[in-house]
This record gives sequence, C-alpha cells and structure tokens, in this order.
Amino acid sequence: MTGPGTQSQSKLVRWIDYRLPIFTFMRHELNEYPTPRNLNYWWNFGSLAGIMLVIMMVTGIFLAMQYTPNVSDAFDSVERIMRDVNFGWLLRYLHMNGASFFFIVVYVHLFRGLYYGSYKEPRELLWMLGVIILLLMMATAFMGYVLPWGQMSFWAATVITNLFSALPVVGPKVVGWLWGGFAVGNPTLNRFYSLHYLLPFLIVGVVGLHLIALHQHGSNNPLGIDRKGPQDSIPFHPYYTVKDMFGLGVFLIAYAVVVFYFPNLLGDTQNYVPANPLQTPPEIVPEWYFLPYYAILRSVPDILFIPAKLAGVLCLFGAIGVLFFLPWLDTSRVRSARFRPVFKWVFWLLVIDVVALGVCGAHRPEGLYIIVGRLATLYYFIHFIVLFPVIGWLERPLPLPTSISAAVTKTSSGPLAAASSVEKR
Repeated sequence: MTGPGTQSQSKLVRWIDYRLPIFTFMRHELNEYPTPRNLNYWWNFGSLAGIMLVIMMVTGIFLAMQYTPNVSDAFDSVERIMRDVNFGWLLRYLHMNGASFFFIVVYVHLFRGLYYGSYKEPRELLWMLGVIILLLMMATAFMGYVLPWGQMSFWAATVITNLFSALPVVGPKVVGWLWGGFAVGNPTLNRFYSLHYLLPFLIVGVVGLHLIALHQHGSNNPLGIDRKGPQDSIPFHPYYTVKDMFGLGVFLIAYAVVVFYFPNLLGDTQNYVPANPLQTPPEIVPEWYFLPYYAILRSVPDILFIPAKLAGVLCLFGAIGVLFFLPWLDTSRVRSARFRPVFKWVFWLLVIDVVALGVCGAHRPEGLYIIVGRLATLYYFIHFIVLFPVIGWLERPLPLPTSISAAVTKTSSGPLAAASSVEKR
C-alpha cells in the first residue's frame, strides 16, 4: 500500500541520497551485505559488544553531568547520584555492571575468534584492531574504576600507576605524569576523568575501522572456509538481524537481573568507604576482568638480571602483545578448530589456564596460589609461542567441506559429519 506520504518520503530519501549516499551505504552494508549462511549464536557477541559500547557511553555521559572530579567531592558526588538524582541509582548500576558485561561479551568474542581461526589471512588487521580495542577498553575501565574515589579506587590507582616506575629511564617520568605530582591526588583524578571520558570516542573510531576491515572480506564462519558463491550467502537483514535481536533479548534479561537484583555482586565493598591514603585495605584486588593479568604480574619471579617487578610488568604487557602476532604464530592453513582435533583440545586447555590465572589473581600470591600462578603464566606463553606453531606443523587436520552450502545440506555423511563426530567424542 502506497500513498502521498510514502511517495513524498521516497522523494525526500532520494533527494538526500543523491547528495549524501547514506541510505545506499546502509542498504549495502546492512541489508544487502552477503553473510555466510551457517553463522551460529557465537557470532552474536560482536553486535552485543557494539550495543554495550553505546549503553556505556550514554550512561557515562549522563553520569558525567552530575559527577565532580575533585578528591574532596568525588565520593560524595557519587553518593548524591545514587540518592538524590532522579534514576541516578539506575544509571550508575547500568554503567558499573555494564563494564563487567562488556568484558564478558568481548572475552567470549575473542575466544570465539581463537577457536574458529578468525585471525588468519586475510583478516589479520581485523584481529589486530580488535586487540587494540581490548587495550583501550582496559585503560578506560581502569580509569573509570578510580573515579568513585573509594578505598579500592585510590589504592588500585596507587598500585597500578606505580608499576610504570619499574621501566628503566622513562618509568619515573611516566608515573609523575600520571600522578601530576608526587602521589596520587587531585591532578591524578582529573587526568583519569578526562581520559575516561575521551577514550570511548577513540574506541568508536577504532570500532569503525574494525567494521570496515570486517566488511572488506566478510565474516568468518564455523567451518572456516571461504564463500564459494551466492549459494553460500544470505543477506544480513532480515536473517541475522532477527537472530541478533533474539540474542540481545536473552542478554538484556541477564543484564537486568544483575542490575536490579544483584547490583553489587561483581563489585568490592571496600569501594563504599571513602579513600583514605593513610589506611591500606587488607587486600588490593582489581575487578574480575583484570584478575588473570594481575596474577601474571604477581607470579613472575626474578628472571636472570631482570628484577621481579620489571619482569612482571613486561609479562603483563606481553600477555596482550602476543595476541598481535597470532596470525603469524599459527602455522596451520586450516582456520576452524572443528577440523583440527589436537588444536581443539589445546584451546580448552587455554580456557582452563585463563580461569586458573583469574582464581590466583583473586588470592594472595602465597602457598599453592603462587605455584599455580607461575605454572599457569608459563603455560600461557608456551601456548601461543610454542604450541601454536608446533601444532600447525605436526597436526593432520580433517578434510574440509567443498563449500558452506554443501556442508549445511549434508547431514548424515561427509567431512562435516566426521568433524561433528570427533567433536562429540
């Protein structure tokens, strides 16, 4: 059914599109964008990450309107947001728990990429941009954690910024620049507030590059093989928009349950105490999404002539830096772990290793925890630097399907069935 309103709208759209082809761009990138027909729900987490970024930015902007970046008033301004600002408690809980849910989504997205080989040619830059986004997220989250100016905020800022002092020559200067003085104080809080507000917009820019790189060669898929023709693709809309909306609904239910019923489940009660530079908390523990890296930092002993503090800092940054080189460390030509029986089991060892690091990071570095932390740290680097290339050279992968469509339509026999039977075992 069409009418004068529809026709005038079409004329308006055509008028705008002729001068600024934004509608053509959206139609091409969202509606006509060819997508592998076999994507599963693990591919929902990319869009969920984008939605969480928007939620975090919107809630953060409204919170910034009421926050006071001053060491004398920061804690009280957060309490005022919680008590006096209309729906301020909701904005803060959405933002505070949103950080955890954002990292959950991104970590699942990252491990999915590892399992299905989404970092391999020709998607190397796509992967590297994703690692840059992860680094920017970590920096943004750390600075945001300092802003409430509670006990854990203050002491986390003191401990983490002090790490840079271990760097030769430039370390003390970096620490002085971060502090803006001789200790963590008001200049530090102002710097962190400014950067916490600025970095999300930088993340948006890198996400834009990430999407451009994604659309250049298209999405990877569970089989890890390239699309052979139109029979292997379906339009992104409406098939995957509906799938993403379903996944978003399930995700928002879990998010809402935490926000409304368990808002402090993932936080630390020490941060509800105003910052006191004269009283150190009994335990200084970062947020859960930093715990594996915190365990690496504390577990590393002296290495030859490198003191433990500097070695821990180098391994901490190396744990992220090694991800940049995965496209070249993995020597196998097969992408998906479905067809790599040895790599698949080693992948799950990595998952267990990261969980073990997280548990060790939540406890004091003593007794069994320091032993497990050191072994888990050693395995983490062996996994990427040694096992990735060696498995690629020695492993005999299963035969790949001839095409995505052939694998999707073949249910009882063939390479996909063989791979599925191996996975079930």
